[in-house]
Amino acid sequence: MLASLHSANTSQAPVAHFSSEHSCLSIDHFSLAYAGKEALRGLTLSVPRHRVTAFIGPSGCGKSTLLRAINRLHDLNESVSHSGQIMLEGHDIHNPHMNVTELRRRVGMVFQTPNPFPMSIYENVAFGLRLQQRMPKRKRDDIIEWALTSAALWDEVKDRLHRSAWQLSGGQQQRLVIARTLAVQPDVLLLDEPASALDPISTLKIEELIRNLKSELTLILVTHNMQQAARVSDYTAFLHQGELVEYGPTDQVFTNPRLQRTENYITGRIT
Repeated sequence: MLASLHSANTSQAPVAHFSSEHSCLSIDHFSLAYAGKEALRGLTLSVPRHRVTAFIGPSGCGKSTLLRAINRLHDLNESVSHSGQIMLEGHDIHNPHMNVTELRRRVGMVFQTPNPFPMSIYENVAFGLRLQQRMPKRKRDDIIEWALTSAALWDEVKDRLHRSAWQLSGGQQQRLVIARTLAVQPDVLLLDEPASALDPISTLKIEELIRNLKSELTLILVTHNMQQAARVSDYTAFLHQGELVEYGPTDQVFTNPRLQRTENYITGRIT
């Protein structure tokens, strides 16, 4: 799947566009403000299905804010206002008839710090399944094994499933959280700095996991680590001061950016 790019001009950033059949998420002139102070301004981009898209940019540029908006985690903050649209598979996620619980099942999220529940490894992965529906234990066991295998954790924990998840290392805990999210079979996985608190070996395992998962679902990765973005993502969006500056294939954004602002960030002249 190839993306076509707009020519650069002074009013619109170069962005990748995807046909509707290839697009999983579509963001159209989306803005968000906290107590009237804009954090995101007029973002328009589409996210391709079964690819890894990285959001990069300096601290405070709006990367994590956008990720949380896709999952509607701002809903409980009365000071937040927004305009524009975020469409998931053609459906407006802010439509009054949207089931937010179902949205968050379909759009799972993994945070910077691993957050396993204070229960066993097995029960962590089973948690969402038990909330969704009653099912035979054999089927639940199969799904848990599949989720842990998909998260590259099964071989490490299969003999201690009923021990506390808090006994796992930080890297294992993060993969457990990913398995917990995968168990309910999301369409999209949002990853907010998932490896920033991990050691180099655990980081490499998370990166390999990200590359492997894109055959199953769509992934969006927020990272400050540009080398990581270059290693694992297919497309990269550069945000700065709440605006989308440039968006395109990762190789092009990193080696031949179309805008000077992008080059300045990639080369360390904007921090």
